[in-house]
Formats: sequence, C-alpha cells, structure tokens
Amino acid sequence: MKSSSQGGLVYSTETGRMCPACRQPLAQCACKAQAKVAPAGDGVVRVSRQTKGRGGKSVTVVKGLALDAIALALLGKQLRTQCGSGGTVKDGVIEVQGDHVDTILAALVKLGHQPKKAGG
Repeated sequence: MKSSSQGGLVYSTETGRMCPACRQPLAQCACKAQAKVAPAGDGVVRVSRQTKGRGGKSVTVVKGLALDAIALALLGKQLRTQCGSGGTVKDGVIEVQGDHVDTILAALVKLGHQPKKAGG
C-alpha cells in the first residue's frame, strides 16, 4: 500500500514532467542546481585507514574531495581499479577495501590533488 504523503503530481499537460523532490517542472527544477553548487568536501584531501565497525577488516578512506557526485564516482572507480580491490563511494567519501594508503596517496598526487595522510 502506497503512502499518500509520497504521492504527488508527476506529469502536467501544461508544463510536462515534474520533479518529485521540489514539485516544480523539470525545466525550473531547483534540486539539480543546488546539487551542482555545493560539492561535498573542504578541499583538504585526507587519506586514512579504518577498521572500526567492519569486523576487523581494514578499509582505506578518502575524505574531503571537493568534487561533484559523478566526478567522485569516476575517481573512486579509478582508485579501486589501481588498487585491484573493491569499495564504494557514499556521502562524499571514497572507501577502498584493504590497506592501500600509500598507493592512493601516490595516485592522488599524480592526478593533481594535495592529499594528506590522516590517522595512525
């Protein structure tokens, strides 16, 4: 059973398709403009290794990249491929499975970023 609060106008014969988030016509949608204006990250790229909450398995975490979601996903894919392991990109953070801090630091320097090693 669908919730009535999630319902709303999807298409209007007057304006065409409607954005489900801001309920404006897609041509006047404010959601996309807000997403492009404020990329996540403070510009200081921090690379660290974490094991907390992962059953003792280590994960290399890259935070602080001032990139939009698409560029961040592409960079995450490139770093995972270079390290030869899996991982994910979520909430503006790239996670690569395994301890690959030095490899990722070198790759980010080659790409023109100024990464810092964070943590112990």
